[in-house]
Amino acid sequence: MALTHARIEERLKEKFPDAVSGFGEPYGMLGFTVPAEMNLKVLQFLYEDPELQFRFLTDLTAVHYPDQTGAELAVVYHLHNLVDNVRLRMKLFTDIRNPDVFTASRLFAGANWMERETYDFFGINFVGHPNLKRILNVDEMDYFPMLKQYPLEDQSRKDKDDEMFGRN
Repeated sequence: MALTHARIEERLKEKFPDAVSGFGEPYGMLGFTVPAEMNLKVLQFLYEDPELQFRFLTDLTAVHYPDQTGAELAVVYHLHNLVDNVRLRMKLFTDIRNPDVFTASRLFAGANWMERETYDFFGINFVGHPNLKRILNVDEMDYFPMLKQYPLEDQSRKDKDDEMFGRN
């Protein structure tokens, strides 16, 4: 029997009745939210459960929601069950002042570099990561450039013609 979104949701609600929430299928992909402190337990269940078998981490990134006080940063995991060819999105929210999330690098080897990149650009502290340091930006950088508190462009530049970029 093929693995369906309804069955995945049912299995998650059986195992974590009070932890998983916000189920939906935006763009045809099952998505849900977990508390930040539960990320590793849910990931491990998705990986180890013989029916679910989400054993490939496709992507891991973050999103900054500056208007969501106390939950400004979201960590997003995209997982893939290669046997049934099913994908899902797991999201968690954390406070920007204490962005601690447990590392998934022991479960998924590919998470190592993805977590380093997410730390480098958003400042998420992956607790237990074996080598959490900047990977693309210079070590001297004392900020995280993907946070929305920084402008997309250098506003002081005089050599740009806004009309060329479709702006008046």
